[in-house]
Amino acid sequence: MNNNSYNPYLNAQAQFDRVAEMIGLDEATRELLRQPMKEYHFTIPVRMDDGSNKIFNGYRIQHNDARGPAKGGIRFHPQETVDTVRALSMWMTWKCAVVDIPLGGAKGGIVCDPRNLSDGEQERLCRGWVRKLAKDMGPFIDVPAPDVMTNAKHMLWMLDEFEAIHGGRFPGFITGKPVGMGGSLGRTEATGYGLIYTVREALREQGIKIENTSASIQGFGNVAQYAAQLYQELGGHVVSVCCWDNEDKTVYSFHKAEGLDGKILSEMTDAFGSIDKDKARDLGCNMQAGDAWIEQDVDILMPCAIENQITMRNVGKISKQVKIIAEGANGPVNTEADEIIRNSGIFVIPDFLANAGGVTCSYFEQVQSNNNYYWEKEDVLQKLDAKMTSAFKAVSELSGKNNIYMRDAAYVISINRVAQAVKMRGWV
Repeated sequence: MNNNSYNPYLNAQAQFDRVAEMIGLDEATRELLRQPMKEYHFTIPVRMDDGSNKIFNGYRIQHNDARGPAKGGIRFHPQETVDTVRALSMWMTWKCAVVDIPLGGAKGGIVCDPRNLSDGEQERLCRGWVRKLAKDMGPFIDVPAPDVMTNAKHMLWMLDEFEAIHGGRFPGFITGKPVGMGGSLGRTEATGYGLIYTVREALREQGIKIENTSASIQGFGNVAQYAAQLYQELGGHVVSVCCWDNEDKTVYSFHKAEGLDGKILSEMTDAFGSIDKDKARDLGCNMQAGDAWIEQDVDILMPCAIENQITMRNVGKISKQVKIIAEGANGPVNTEADEIIRNSGIFVIPDFLANAGGVTCSYFEQVQSNNNYYWEKEDVLQKLDAKMTSAFKAVSELSGKNNIYMRDAAYVISINRVAQAVKMRGWV
């Protein structure tokens, strides 16, 4: 979204085409899976607080539902594009398949900046989005969730609108809801924790103790915050964090050689992932404008912001000390830079495996909501750990056995599972 020359959908298709060729996927199945099955483009009129009317563009794209109801977040972003949503819906299909949950892939978006909208304007926008899609979504059709710059409050407004339209209670329509209103314990931590579960397993395979490692993180929203906290709890040292500053409209990197405290940093971070600069200075952080996070002499890089963040512009700046790149964001590495990393010897935990903890826990929430029975947090996190660990081991085993890149191995597993589903249904 931040680079007009980058097209995430073409990137997603290129990744798919590479593996489809590798596994000899037939032409009809390839054509079916390399594009979305349904797209919804619409406008949302919203009455603003000053009495004026403003028109927002919205999208919902369902990539594939052969394995189950479509699943995917809705993001608010001023630079949202339909190709970004297409790519994300496609990645969601592979994400659900790689952790073997019975869901398909979808994604939604609204071109807006919620940082400049009041709560009332955001609520009317959420309800307007649901009104456009109420007949084409539901607990057994397509289930949305939070994503970039959306949260539990937005999800509850959307649920309320959906239930008002359909005249009933359907808590399984949407996930990421507040606990006590159909939300699942552990959902807030799930994506960040899931990321670290895969990092833990990668380090174990390499015979490296986590307490002897350091990490640099890009982004400090929900995913990065909980990843930093669990990584620290397991003994790791976060020495650099990079995030967007809403006040200065620029990116800052915060560094501390002896380690940053993830929990304390979270307490000084706003709802959009911006760290308070003055409080960071008081903690002894060194600050630098720009993406210095990628240049750090650390063992692990965790890009946890948005897509297209590691490119040919900065891939050469990655330290030779880096052993693992764990992709907490969706599509953080573009195709050209990925070729460099592929040949560098760095172990990559690809995005749709590394950050699948969120959709896995969303699936748990969906199951709980549909059954009106809720689990304890410890149960949720144990189930999450088991799913993420099992998925990682399957991908890593295939990668090692066939001597193929981890990203390709994850795609082979996912594409084969989805292709089998469409064939069994008789679609091709």
